[in-house]
Amino acid sequence: MATSRNRKTEPARAHKLGAMSSSQLIDRQLARYREMRDFRQTPEPSGAERKRSASRLGKKAAGPTAFPFVVQKHAATRLHYDFRLGLNGVLKSWAVTKGPSYVTADKRLAVQVEDHPMEYGGFEGSIPKGQYGGGTVMLWDEGTWEPLGDPEEGLAKGNLKFTLHGKKLKGNWVLVRMGGRFAKESKPNWLLIKEHDEHERASDDPAITEQAPDSALTGRNLETIARENDHVWNSNGASPNKSNRGTVQEKPASAAAAGRTHGIKPFRPGRIPGPRLKFPEFIPPQLASQRAQAPMSEGWIHELKLDGYRIQAQVNGAAEKSRRNSSAEPSVHLFTRSGLDWTQRMPSLAAELRRLKVESAVLDGEVVVLEENGNSSFARLQNALDAGKSDPLTYFAFDLLYLNGHRLMEQPLLERKRLLSGLIGTLPADSPVRASDYLTGDGQRVFTEACRLGAEGIVSKRAAAAYVSGRGASWVKVKCSLEQEFVIAGFTLPSNGVHGVGALLLGYYEEGHLQYAGRTGTGFTQSSSHMLRDRLDKLRQSKPAFAEVPAEGRHGAIWTKPELIAQVKFQSWTADRKVRQSSFQGLREDIGPETVRREVADRAGNSSDDGKPGRRSAKGPRTKRTSASKPHTRQKAKGEQPPTLRVTHPDKIIDAESKLTKQAFVDYSFAIAPHMLRYIAGRPLTLLRCPEGTAAQCFYQKHLAPGMPAGIEGVMIPNKNGKGAEEYVTVATPEAVAGLAQMNVIEIHPWGSTNKDLENPNRLIFDLDPDDAIDWATLADAAREVRGQLGKLGLKSFVKLTGGKGLHVVAPLTPHRDWEQIKAFARAFTLQMEQSNSKLYIAKMSKAARKNKIFIDYLRNERDATAIAPYSARARRGMPVALPLSWPELKAREMPRFTVATFSDWKSRLRRDPWKEMAALKQEIPAELFDGARK
Repeated sequence: MATSRNRKTEPARAHKLGAMSSSQLIDRQLARYREMRDFRQTPEPSGAERKRSASRLGKKAAGPTAFPFVVQKHAATRLHYDFRLGLNGVLKSWAVTKGPSYVTADKRLAVQVEDHPMEYGGFEGSIPKGQYGGGTVMLWDEGTWEPLGDPEEGLAKGNLKFTLHGKKLKGNWVLVRMGGRFAKESKPNWLLIKEHDEHERASDDPAITEQAPDSALTGRNLETIARENDHVWNSNGASPNKSNRGTVQEKPASAAAAGRTHGIKPFRPGRIPGPRLKFPEFIPPQLASQRAQAPMSEGWIHELKLDGYRIQAQVNGAAEKSRRNSSAEPSVHLFTRSGLDWTQRMPSLAAELRRLKVESAVLDGEVVVLEENGNSSFARLQNALDAGKSDPLTYFAFDLLYLNGHRLMEQPLLERKRLLSGLIGTLPADSPVRASDYLTGDGQRVFTEACRLGAEGIVSKRAAAAYVSGRGASWVKVKCSLEQEFVIAGFTLPSNGVHGVGALLLGYYEEGHLQYAGRTGTGFTQSSSHMLRDRLDKLRQSKPAFAEVPAEGRHGAIWTKPELIAQVKFQSWTADRKVRQSSFQGLREDIGPETVRREVADRAGNSSDDGKPGRRSAKGPRTKRTSASKPHTRQKAKGEQPPTLRVTHPDKIIDAESKLTKQAFVDYSFAIAPHMLRYIAGRPLTLLRCPEGTAAQCFYQKHLAPGMPAGIEGVMIPNKNGKGAEEYVTVATPEAVAGLAQMNVIEIHPWGSTNKDLENPNRLIFDLDPDDAIDWATLADAAREVRGQLGKLGLKSFVKLTGGKGLHVVAPLTPHRDWEQIKAFARAFTLQMEQSNSKLYIAKMSKAARKNKIFIDYLRNERDATAIAPYSARARRGMPVALPLSWPELKAREMPRFTVATFSDWKSRLRRDPWKEMAALKQEIPAELFDGARK
């Protein structure tokens, strides 16, 4: 630990540590931790298994970076909270006596202690008395954190600012190292302080430690954890009489030894295709689009749809091999669909995967519990993970993404499956790790037989397609019965008066609002009903989280915060989008509530175009190109576009600078559609069509016309003069967005109001259009000034690149004011900006008057006016993209630039939407300003 005597040497130490290998860096940071513990007596991990943590969790990358964090409630000599931030392969740790506080005036003492292993972040249980830290440990909160600036520099200087995305702790925080006499303490003293943002609380609000006192992992309190005396891992082996939630042994040598004596065959894959790259971080999974019918053409394979948890298994023995320790076990990590590390929850599978005779591998598959008839049961899987039941877990691996230093994602699916089959074949026949079987031929026949056997459905995949993260059309799913996730936002009491739930109130998110989807009142066991009641009671609130609730939905309802997710089977959707004959299957913990959407099958799934894209797949996918001189075209199956959309002239170059083809643009449009739809769905649109590409004549279109691709709809809008109405274009699905690209639409411009409330806008937009003489720093400062002035009025705002030379500052509004009022306010606001700094700002459109100034265009805030959509391309050289930014990104030295052709380079940004909070904000312009705005 740095003390007052050696803090000046911290930069030099950091440089020296940076030159070490990941293993050396981790060992050095954990030296003090290991000295203080006897691992023969304590169940805590030594950190010996985590040899690639620094590369996966500690390297700084360009753009926003998220690391894991945990807070553990620790009843030792005295109760305190251990606050831990993952960095450089370890958990930087502070003991916070009173626990974190959402009150900005509270400065909580945080004593820095020794670094802990990354595995410690999953620990919940009891440390034996007499051992260092003896007592009960609860995993009180967990999530990710983002440093605001260089985290190592912040630690060295004693001022570490960061954002937390936890289950309980959210928003911006800071750790400040104390000086003066406190700097002379043996352990550095810091202060943990909440910074001002939308998550802060008043001093008379309930403390988060009192409001949410129990485990974020198991829901238990300290007394229950101490009484049950189990833990997340056990270095002495698991007792069959304990529940051992997620037990993973610190020394799983017995499993590996068993593998060596039970006929495990060596794996000799021969020449491995694909580029040789370093071991990857978590790879976001490829997801399947829902269809009404399975593909019936050639070029597809078909697998049974399993009812379990999607798990990415990462096996890495390279670190141990580099240390010349041939007997060392490879590290194994099991990640959920959203990247949560569940290794400790599935110890038997982790141990089995260590038996693979492989240097390194990344497998994609599904963890299930099989019933006696061979079908998978999500309810039994949930019980096995949550309650420590004895149902064995089975891992069906269906894809192989990385093998022995080679990335395989660009290889055809059948080639990946060939290698996967050989790898899994090294395990015994009775192994719980299996390779998923598949069939070829008529998908509809396979689907019919799967349903007859009681399966959930099938997943069909293009045999020659590459593995592409995200939801696309080269994987499609067809379900025998409808089943999906729903957010729980309320419940009713059981009619017999027992402690439990009568029904759950379900919802899904649409355009950022939680939509009511009906109730489910069956499928509960006595145990699950009791468990749900306990958890939902802690989430009660006075008002519904739903945007609207019908009268029948309010009857007997007890409202809760929308934090839990239910897996629900149901027969069908009603006309008003509610579930019929539904049944509760279990809770999901691998995804966030905000990701839950209504799943609707593509009714046109049996189109005759189904097999056409496969004709281009014989050569397999091309590798990534970064040179702008080469055409950005696809040599693989058109699997990332909607399966029923036929692209005309797919190889046509639509942008000479980037060599982007029409096919590539359609692929981009379909991939980006789920993100763009948050801001354009259900709104009138104005479209810029460029039939000959960016270098030729383009024209605007706003009316629906015959012959437009499927999914593009119309909305009738009354004319301003009150006589008649015109039908404008509107869209609501990814297929429709891709359809716009097929009809050569490059730019999409939505209204500031929705189809449901055309005359009352719900967005306030200021377009900052700088003269060429204005530099980026000045423009960024101007955007921050607009933000500040809006903030003084109680309006939170967001910023985006326009794809040109300007910026948009956007403030969401509750749609209570009409266009005339909003335009009048926007004009008054702009004039005030101009008066405050007439040398920089101007409100006139005249080009001649704008020299050396920034034109603030407030006319986006009138009826019929539009603004470029987030994630839309621009019809300019290079096809730049209008992209939402976080406010800290304005500190960049020059204006960021994102293009359609470089989408693969910035696609990772989509994991975190800077505008995520916009949809949930309810804010209005102060009423007293409107009288002045009209004058």
